[in-house]
Amino acid sequence: MDLSYILNHLGEERGTYHGAVAPPIVQSSIFAFPSVAEMRRGFADEFAEHMYTRGNNPTVAILRKKVAALEGAEDCLAFSSGAAAMSAAVFASVRAGDHVVCVARPYSWTRSLLRDLLPGFGVSTGFVDGTDVANFEDALKPETRLIVLESPNSMTFEQQDLSAVARLARSRGIRTICDNSFATPLNQSPISHGIDLVVHSATKYLNGHSDVVAGMLCGSDAIMREVFKGPYMTFGAILSPHDAWLLIRGLRTLAVRMERVASTTARVLAFVEAHPAIRAVFHPHAVANPQLALSQRQLSGSSGLLTIDLATSEISAVERFCAALKRFLMTVSWGGYESLAFPLCAVFPPDVPIRPSAALPLSLVRLSIGLEEPEVLIADLDQALAQL
Repeated sequence: MDLSYILNHLGEERGTYHGAVAPPIVQSSIFAFPSVAEMRRGFADEFAEHMYTRGNNPTVAILRKKVAALEGAEDCLAFSSGAAAMSAAVFASVRAGDHVVCVARPYSWTRSLLRDLLPGFGVSTGFVDGTDVANFEDALKPETRLIVLESPNSMTFEQQDLSAVARLARSRGIRTICDNSFATPLNQSPISHGIDLVVHSATKYLNGHSDVVAGMLCGSDAIMREVFKGPYMTFGAILSPHDAWLLIRGLRTLAVRMERVASTTARVLAFVEAHPAIRAVFHPHAVANPQLALSQRQLSGSSGLLTIDLATSEISAVERFCAALKRFLMTVSWGGYESLAFPLCAVFPPDVPIRPSAALPLSLVRLSIGLEEPEVLIADLDQALAQL
């Protein structure tokens, strides 16, 4: 299937809803059956039948088909957040006594799930530098059942060699999960590298309008049914029909948004890499990225996230820089139409010092490049950097 067909037509049986170009929001919690026999058939396969919106809903089903096709997966499930999608994937994959291996710098709530929550269920986790596949092999135990990847991650953008990790995992009967939110399905296909499950914070680029919180989990039909019968139906962290409809709307422009974001980001990246007030720049395609060759091989395009390390040892200087920004909104998250700035120091009390040698110095500011003109964003960064 070509990309435009997936985004604009797949799953949209317009003949069943009066030829409407935009699919309807089926805002119903329950669905009626004409007979006991048909209701019995519904109970027998809630994964495929419309019975109760906690399980299946026609509007959500359209979204599922589109995102599964984008990822090259057999099916997918939609959740109320990316954290919910990751949690369901993990809980469906491990039992008490199992061991998990995860990359060292995952999304904070993925780390919290693995480090703080799972031990209460008898599951342990080891965190490794995922830039070298040998580190995964060294961390494996006889009881390892799951490897959790995030390639690239969303702050310093370390990547994993997905094909190499997948080969290692499959040789040991270990399931793999990859968070693909940064790259989107347009720029990276973990399943084509042998990864079992792909997670998206659909809040980000898939929606693209900063008005929905959602998550998607993609994989084989067998694993999706396993997740559905377990944590999906049990935890009930589902996506509403209205939010699914907004995501379908957002997907219409995914390709053109990502093309514009990539073009603008390339220009912003060149500017910040050459600026004397910036100590370092983090982005998969940054010239100084030690994994640049992997980026060129594994990513077919660019995303709009990059992190700058301001050349200062004073939190007050970071605060002056952020206060001076006029076109970048200071907030969490990323992937919308607007440009954003997230200063890492905001997570900590103001008296915590900047340690430039730290793995994550508090002089880091993550930028999310939106749809504004590149000249406008560069000029804004230039005048804000002058405050240093």
